[in-house]
Amino acid sequence: MTEADTERPRFDRLELLEPVLQGIRDAGFEYCTPIQAQTLPVALAGHDVAGQAQTGTGKTAAFLVAAFDRLLRYPPHAERQKNDVRMLVLAPTRELAIQIHKDALLLGNRTGLRFALAYGGTGYEQQREDLVAGADVLIGTPGRIIDYHKQHVFSLKRVEVVVLDEADRMFDLGFIKDIRFLLRRCSLPSERLSMLFSATLSWRVMELAYEHMNNPVKIQVEAESVAAERVRQVIYYPSNDQKIPLLISLAQTLQPERSIVFVNTKHWAERVCDWLNENGLKAALLSGDVPQTQRTRLLAQFGSGEYAFLVATDVAARGLHIPDVTHVFNFDLPQSGEDYVHRIGRTGRAGAEGDAISFGCEDSAFYLPDIESYLGQRIPTAMLEPETLPTQLNRPPPRARRRPEERGRPSGGRPGPRGDGSGRPRAGRRGPPRKPAP
Repeated sequence: MTEADTERPRFDRLELLEPVLQGIRDAGFEYCTPIQAQTLPVALAGHDVAGQAQTGTGKTAAFLVAAFDRLLRYPPHAERQKNDVRMLVLAPTRELAIQIHKDALLLGNRTGLRFALAYGGTGYEQQREDLVAGADVLIGTPGRIIDYHKQHVFSLKRVEVVVLDEADRMFDLGFIKDIRFLLRRCSLPSERLSMLFSATLSWRVMELAYEHMNNPVKIQVEAESVAAERVRQVIYYPSNDQKIPLLISLAQTLQPERSIVFVNTKHWAERVCDWLNENGLKAALLSGDVPQTQRTRLLAQFGSGEYAFLVATDVAARGLHIPDVTHVFNFDLPQSGEDYVHRIGRTGRAGAEGDAISFGCEDSAFYLPDIESYLGQRIPTAMLEPETLPTQLNRPPPRARRRPEERGRPSGGRPGPRGDGSGRPRAGRRGPPRKPAP
């Protein structure tokens, strides 16, 4: 036990009901994280919470523990019908909804509560059947939940707990109208416990909170105290044509057990994944075009160690809980400090340590000042020794076809003579093709 542990409250000191405590023990939790230590006493006392916390800080367990204790402590409404949901959890992405459901099954396995999961892309009939059979807790994404609600598969009239996770992301993805649609069909704010969590408590997030919550208590855990303290950060400054060789060199030298490589565009995610695989580094690709069933399978294979590298666009930056990620590579720097913190938060989770290695190349280095300003610190620089870069790499075969939107110059440039992303535009005349001669 560390000195830091002795300063954190224990779950068994919070007067939780025994079935909830048993679930916490099953999950292997003993001491509260900062967001849990601040949220739980407030929520357990019956007050609404608007919490600022990054992903990976334990906020999911915070709202699940508070909600389960409340649902067990107070009996359902006397007029409750079979299709009345007692708890609604809204998440912006399928991956986050799936992870929350997984955590709920673990933490709530002794409670006797029934759980249902609803998200788009797959499993429409099965999800519907689960809801028809009756569920106490409904976890999912707004679109699919609204679909079932309009079919009267379930009712929110007597909901007792509402959770809105990653509220800022809801705005970013254009879900806010859907969120308001669902919240207006729930029981009155004064008749339920509401909890909202967001990476930033911006004015638009707080406006939503004050509109649909009952005088929420504002709780803030700052990013620099939770997301980066156990992550060793470093940045290289390669030219565009050095990025692929540098990534492969670091991967071969460090041999990370499990790492995520973040790339800003789908096209370059495909290219980076191809380069890693062609050079003996087993990698999987996760982007917005990957079907949900395949995405779920890839995440399971990555989590089990079948792949050492997951090459991803920012679709994977939020809400994914993949244990034991040792390294995060920012092949491209993200456009904001908030996105940077979300990315490197994939490692160094639950008290573990991790490494975040970024490339400040010609196309993305200008994002660095905003990132460092957001962090409140400079990212240490690592020296790039060109002579250590591999001169011979196995070049992957070209992909069969590219979509029209991918034909522009992506971040990182296109492969040069060494196949490593020189960024030089394709030669040739621009403009419309010539008409064939008559």
